[in-house]
Amino acid sequence: MPDAIQLMTNLTAATLIGDAPYGLIEDAAIAVADRRIAWVGKRSDLPQDLSARDAVDMGGRLVTPGLIDCHTHLVHGGNRAVEFEMRLNGASYEEIARAGGGIVSTVRATREASEDTLLREALRRADALIAEGVTTLEIKSGYGLDLETELRMLRVARAVMANRPVRVKTSFLGAHAVPAEYKGRDDAYIDEVCIPALRAAHAEGLVDAVDGFCEGIAFSPAQIARVFDMAQELGLPVKLHAEQLSNLGGAAMAAGYGALSADHIEYLDEAGVAAMAKAGTVAVLLPGAFYTLHETRMPPVQALRDRQVPIALATDANPGSSPLTSLLLTMNMGCTLFRLTPEEALRGVTANAARALGLSDVGTIAQAQRAELAVWDIEHPAELSYRIGFNPLHSRIFGEIA
Repeated sequence: MPDAIQLMTNLTAATLIGDAPYGLIEDAAIAVADRRIAWVGKRSDLPQDLSARDAVDMGGRLVTPGLIDCHTHLVHGGNRAVEFEMRLNGASYEEIARAGGGIVSTVRATREASEDTLLREALRRADALIAEGVTTLEIKSGYGLDLETELRMLRVARAVMANRPVRVKTSFLGAHAVPAEYKGRDDAYIDEVCIPALRAAHAEGLVDAVDGFCEGIAFSPAQIARVFDMAQELGLPVKLHAEQLSNLGGAAMAAGYGALSADHIEYLDEAGVAAMAKAGTVAVLLPGAFYTLHETRMPPVQALRDRQVPIALATDANPGSSPLTSLLLTMNMGCTLFRLTPEEALRGVTANAARALGLSDVGTIAQAQRAELAVWDIEHPAELSYRIGFNPLHSRIFGEIA
């Protein structure tokens, strides 16, 4: 073992590995060296060279992997509180979008915002997630819909990681909506703006994955496929907003590209579930949008279970359909709205969320994993999904034990 090693004892570890529920290890110990987990197991099984070291007593607390929010739109200008009020007065999400609201209204505000303003506001949202034990999050572009603003959003997303102790993965979402200046010319937008912006963002090292919105109010599967073809050419993985408001077969199409994830998927059919299972595509459920939009069509959770499709949960933090920056509340919503179990919810914001981002070094507590952990003042991991509006985080470990 390295000399520069830190040891935690007197804790319960929810490793999310093995056959035990939650991968629980009672009276556990965790050793950290070089910002990675060097050892984890029962304290009674500590190797002799570790058992002789000074340890940090965790007071019997629960330790889980650091939480992962695998679908967010944290970088944006303005807000859409007025549209929230419109929905409460009876307007549908689609009606608001077709009237010039929705995504397009945020595009206007984002284009007008400086990089400093976008970063300041994004950090406030990121801080809310970090305060709940989040150590990894994804941030999408998609509110610029022109080359300059899409790149600005992605630079800000990278800057969030530079300014906070959190890992950020970026997704290029140029195929999010058709901007006003291209109304009725969807294909021209893809060819003249979206694909050139993707090329430019990739050349600048700003893109980890490529996303799209496949829906009647956004883009067809054929249009998204053209963007995905470019992603493949650039060696970038893909993911997709699919089957949120209708079933266009987007999830199956994305699975054909080996997509990391298909997200929303309330209208996913059996063929789509089968395609995702075959491709290993993660189902990312977004109960915040389901709740905010007063949707009634639930994602096919049991079909996903039956086909052993990994299920992740995320906030979908955005100014319109999910103004949510609490992953703990998202876990509760996943259980109460979608009937996930508390264990499925925890896996959904750790191990399966990591998989949805193409990450293999976080999401579980195991030797050689990054030492990104959350320490909770609770007795059982089900409490993370059970409570509403309560944050039991004791401390967050991001590479080193404080």
